[in-house]
Amino acid sequence: MKALLLEGIHPAAVEVLERNGFEVDLRAGALSEDQLVEELPGVSVLGIRSNTHLTARALDAAPDLLAVGCFCIGTNQVDLPAATARGLGVFNAPYSNTRSVVELVIGEIIALARRLTEKTERMHEGVWDKSARGSHEIRGRTLGIVGYGNIGTQLSNMAEAIGMRVVFYDTADRPAHGNARRMHSLHDLLGVADVVSLHVDGRPGNAGFFGADEFAAMRPRSMFINASRGMVVDYEALRDNLVSGHISGAAVDVFPVEPKAQGDGFESVLRGLDNVILTPHIGGSTQEAQEEIGHFVAGKLSAYLKEGNTSLSVNLPAVLAAPLAEGFRVGFLHRNVPGVLAEFNALFAAEGDNVTGQQLATVGDVGYVVADVAKPPSDEAIDQLRASEHSLWVRRW
Repeated sequence: MKALLLEGIHPAAVEVLERNGFEVDLRAGALSEDQLVEELPGVSVLGIRSNTHLTARALDAAPDLLAVGCFCIGTNQVDLPAATARGLGVFNAPYSNTRSVVELVIGEIIALARRLTEKTERMHEGVWDKSARGSHEIRGRTLGIVGYGNIGTQLSNMAEAIGMRVVFYDTADRPAHGNARRMHSLHDLLGVADVVSLHVDGRPGNAGFFGADEFAAMRPRSMFINASRGMVVDYEALRDNLVSGHISGAAVDVFPVEPKAQGDGFESVLRGLDNVILTPHIGGSTQEAQEEIGHFVAGKLSAYLKEGNTSLSVNLPAVLAAPLAEGFRVGFLHRNVPGVLAEFNALFAAEGDNVTGQQLATVGDVGYVVADVAKPPSDEAIDQLRASEHSLWVRRW
């Protein structure tokens, strides 16, 4: 099977996939929708990061595609309903780069509080500006975390460890870590935080989540950080508040429109402001994180295609089957309607085949059953399953 890996995915992924029998094509840049339409025929596994958008049209042109690996946290760049309707497993790395993102945010908080961007620029200009004006410690300052998931909670722990107070807001009911305090509303948080750091996901409802009203509600001379998604922030409004001095500094790692490839031109209304740190979506781009992501996602893809495991898939029911020690295995992804499992079992019973192990999971409109059987399933039985009006795919190992 052929695997196409885009956007400079770490060689660790190549190593894992090749070890599991894949032919790997590794490329540095992202592909457009038209390019995907041309490239995906014959590809069994597609690996992407955040700049390749996998649309329904691209999926329609990929008859051989079985699985998609998002070598990052987010999966909003994939049309998940279209992928699920075609029976494709989609996997990501929800934890592997958490530490890298958190360390970047902590570094940016310190750099902004100490006005390091301005100091280093003056030094490069040959100006010795040794002054404490506008420079502050972060100890005792209040960090407001918006979005208290994997990254938000680890940021909370690290910020407390270096002496910051932490408040957080999340629409989900998440327990506080350490001495962090939950705020009842976003505006309550904005009114007390010296630093606001966004860690929300890329669901469509979060588009334009943080705009002029939210910046106005922030404390005067507070700082703003976005290392989540570019589309959640109105950057025109952020620029206005930076220029006016209401916001003293900002660090931004993500943008609504990002260049597709290394070295491409970059445009933003935030360019040229000396109190803004701009980074090219590198929150999770450390060697340690990328290597871990490569191992993790490639391992999940291999286990899915070699054993039928869907553990930590973002769109398919989660089934973690034990390694197949003896016998044979059948995987059946189907529409979640009453009676399908009974038909599945009756089919093998009619063949006189003994089911030695079975796991079923459902999520939404999709069900997935993995059955280990004593005898090899006949071609007729597999064809009958595939012919079912409820079948999305059938595989046997």
